[in-house]
Amino acid sequence: MSNLVFDESSSNRETSRGLAWWFSGNTFAQAASEDTRPRKRTFLQHLISHPGRLTIIYFMALVVIATGMLLLPPSTPKGETTTFSTALFTAVSALSTCGISIVNSTTHWTLFGQAVLLVSVQMGGLGVMTFASLITLAINHHLKATQRLLTASELGTSKLNEIKGVLTVVIATTLLIESVTFVALSPGLMKVNGGDWEKSLWEALFFAVMSYNNAGFTPDGAGLHVNSWAVGMPIMLSAFCGTLGFPVLLNLMRCAKGHVPPRRWSLHTKIALSMTFIIVAVSLAWFLLVEWDNPFLFKDADLDSRLRHAVVAAVMPRSSGFDLSWVPQVSEPTKVFMSFIMFVGGGSTSTAGGIRVTTFAVILLICRASFTGHKDINVFRRRLHTDVAMTAVSITTTCLMLVLASSVALMLVSGSTLTNALFDSCSAFGLGGYTVGVAREDNPAALAVLAITMVVGRLGPMTIAYSISRPRSPEAVRYPEETVVVG
Repeated sequence: MSNLVFDESSSNRETSRGLAWWFSGNTFAQAASEDTRPRKRTFLQHLISHPGRLTIIYFMALVVIATGMLLLPPSTPKGETTTFSTALFTAVSALSTCGISIVNSTTHWTLFGQAVLLVSVQMGGLGVMTFASLITLAINHHLKATQRLLTASELGTSKLNEIKGVLTVVIATTLLIESVTFVALSPGLMKVNGGDWEKSLWEALFFAVMSYNNAGFTPDGAGLHVNSWAVGMPIMLSAFCGTLGFPVLLNLMRCAKGHVPPRRWSLHTKIALSMTFIIVAVSLAWFLLVEWDNPFLFKDADLDSRLRHAVVAAVMPRSSGFDLSWVPQVSEPTKVFMSFIMFVGGGSTSTAGGIRVTTFAVILLICRASFTGHKDINVFRRRLHTDVAMTAVSITTTCLMLVLASSVALMLVSGSTLTNALFDSCSAFGLGGYTVGVAREDNPAALAVLAITMVVGRLGPMTIAYSISRPRSPEAVRYPEETVVVG
């Protein structure tokens, strides 16, 4: 099967009604017989035949390159030095689009250093799997069956013959949203910077890439510019679009083009949008009720400023990490609440992290079905497959164990409280970009723990599991059932 080439020519597609990849003669039988013959395979062929492993190697190679570039003298001003642990952590934070910064991005990095961060975030935001697939296309001029299946899962499409088109649309959509954000930001930043167009254009480009990719690095130390809606609103809207995920954006664009009403949107889009707006609404209510008297979050007493800061606090902590000044000053219950929001994260295959809003929605639907005595998991007049439920439970359990292990490790190496350790662990895993002081430049052990958590949060447990073990054939023997008492 490793040499399988899909015949998707227009003539063959007409005769097979779009199933050319399936009706390709005895290609599968020939490939199976060839696989039984012992043959020598090059190192490159081994990588291409195992896309999960290729993805991790690709990500690690980018980490090495970015770390080396951040250690170069042009990356820092004269008199400034960057330790290896700081450069490594910053590179991982940028490539994972987490955005946790342990140094001042404005004063510690030069324009060259900021450009390294910008390119790293862009490479990570487009998706490790997307770039791995493009590398495979460039090398082999086509995608192998295993690569197509994993990329289909990553990009949220089930049709194998759509993969190449989806990859193109993903890149085009990313560049389009970033370009629109750049244009929208330029006038507001010109006003903020007093007409300095060179500085304004660079900051507009920097914010455009960082906001859509949900990374919290800033070029000027001012954060989100929450007091200037001309700057803060485009950043917030771009970050919100980035958290929706490519499947939702593609479905919305196709439905808008075809004038499809919301009731005919895909089930994934309905669940993702519903859960996203519910989480934002709950977050807005939380910050208004619990943090109403917090002077660090609401510096002005008027209602307009409170609502403006509350909206930013409700939208951005899910994955963006802009405007960090108020975060360490929130109450302990709010730290726990924000940890939960960052653990859930954004949409599937988005620039955000976490277990994803659709995974959390499926968990809630499973609980509803169990408590109401239903065997089927139904939502929006559709029934979810059992495999979806099992995947949601396994992802949530695995990621919860990872966050707990990371929190305990941070408590041991930094001496921080459980609340602070949990907050930084969820921020690293959910790519939130926030820190309450656990991530410090003078504590390499804590940085190492958080860096590992960010890598897992970016690549995802399913990609890592795929790289370790290939999918196996169905069970040949099914054992008899027996009940176990739970609860």
